[in-house]
Amino acid sequence: MASFFKSFFLGKTETPEEAKAKNEKKNFDILKFDGLRAQRMGRTDYALSCFTQALAIEKEFETMSYLAQLYTQLSELEKAREILEEMAQMEPEIISTFFQLTHVCYMQEDYAAMKTNAQKAVELEKENATAYLWLAKAEHGLKDQMSTIAHLTKAIALKEDYTEALLMRAEELLSMQVYKEASEDIETILQQSPDDEAALLLKGRWAEATHQIAAAEESYKQVSELNPFNEQAYLLLGKLYISQKKLVEAIATFDEAIELNPNFAAAYHERGRAKLLNGDKDGSVEDMKKSLELNPREEAALSGQFDNQGEKFDNILGFVH
Repeated sequence: MASFFKSFFLGKTETPEEAKAKNEKKNFDILKFDGLRAQRMGRTDYALSCFTQALAIEKEFETMSYLAQLYTQLSELEKAREILEEMAQMEPEIISTFFQLTHVCYMQEDYAAMKTNAQKAVELEKENATAYLWLAKAEHGLKDQMSTIAHLTKAIALKEDYTEALLMRAEELLSMQVYKEASEDIETILQQSPDDEAALLLKGRWAEATHQIAAAEESYKQVSELNPFNEQAYLLLGKLYISQKKLVEAIATFDEAIELNPNFAAAYHERGRAKLLNGDKDGSVEDMKKSLELNPREEAALSGQFDNQGEKFDNILGFVH
């Protein structure tokens, strides 16, 4: 009878199970939002701990997404992928999950899985230009040029000013030596944005491929003037000078690039090539050593073959035309 009056006047008492669930929900919320704050502050270690503990309490979709993003940021790609695949099973209609999965597979260079996830994104939203761009990137990784072009064309049809898709299609067409169509895509981008550095560099490469050397040089220099820290502009200009036997100009170009970035491995690599072709074997060896020091994965080795120039030197340096 006493417990009846207590319940009547004080309201229904919580069961132990209800109290536990309430406490777990409170702890989950604290861990989730502490993780978000830590992530914003750059405390990735603490954020990782918070999200992991929160998900041990409740497998909540949003928090799983945060953890997957964090693992991707930390380059723990297999862990990110595992979470994203679970999310895709939980909520198979959410396209952003497949975009994240596609990106992780791209970073892992798993182009077959990338294609599968991009196709799922296309199935979810057939008018989504980004889905076709990801599918094109997967086909590019699988070395299917015609499918790459087809998907890029679809993306551009859905979004006419899609710069990334236009750039990629122009690059693909250039590699296929379809010069007229490649030029049209490049000019479309430059009409929209005359100072687009990637498009200007591609224009230079197109001019070089079509033997318009002065125009190529002008494009590369234009990028350097727009952005003195654009490393590709120096690299392409220096290589152009080497191909034209303008070795002094090539060395000066790489000197400038290295002055701006003393850790620019490719610039040492190419300056070494230019120096050798210019008769400076000792300087070439020093640059080669520095290039390998900065980029140990480069498949090259110093040897007595420096006596041979041209193509053999390219082989030594691992140089690809």
